[in-house]
Amino acid sequence: MSKQGRDRLPRITRRESLKWFGMVLAGNALTPYPADAAASVVVGDDHWPMLKLAPVTAPGYGQDPDLVAMTAGPWPRTLSAGELDIVRLVAGILVPREGDVPSAAELQVEDVVDEWVSAPYEAQQRDRVPIVSLLIWLDAESERRFDQRFVDATDAQRVAIIDDIAWLDAQEIYRRPAQAFDRLRSVIVAAFYCTPEGSADLGYLGGKAIAGDYPGPTAEALRHLAGVLASLGLEAWVDPAAG
Repeated sequence: MSKQGRDRLPRITRRESLKWFGMVLAGNALTPYPADAAASVVVGDDHWPMLKLAPVTAPGYGQDPDLVAMTAGPWPRTLSAGELDIVRLVAGILVPREGDVPSAAELQVEDVVDEWVSAPYEAQQRDRVPIVSLLIWLDAESERRFDQRFVDATDAQRVAIIDDIAWLDAQEIYRRPAQAFDRLRSVIVAAFYCTPEGSADLGYLGGKAIAGDYPGPTAEALRHLAGVLASLGLEAWVDPAAG
């Protein structure tokens, strides 16, 4: 599957996907995938693909990328159309739609995952082999269980596979897929919460321009801060105006 051509265009702009990539990178919230993780696993009948991917040699985007004027990406994206479809389906399982909050699949976070595994940086390249291996494994596992590819399986069938690799204490036969899935999940969830919709779902209020002078915190915010400080025994630091 990894040799399939890219037969669909990204559903979000390159500038947007790179902006989200940069936010995930700047957030530094992801634990690096250990280089020796696979070696620590007792190899069993887990159907885990042993990939040797060509190294990514493209340059990065430097210290001060112009994400406003950018019309082309600084590195080629490497996931195939089939692999992107699998990531999209997994994203929809991990972060489904809830009310008015769209799912990760609706926000096209698969394009951000593509940026991630295609980036020429050391940490991202460590993630590339396990994540691509996982996408191939999901297809093979679906074929083995249900005689159809992951994208053609039912929602319940796809969830059944994901349930078996959802945690790092999975059965030994699923240990390597579970390690790779843990990494893919981290990238998908981080990408989702870097979108405007994901940030709004968290209740994040930053990133908004203010016209004129900074008005300072609201009375409600000051009262909340005063309550927190008082609960910590720091009443001396409470601003009298917060009362």
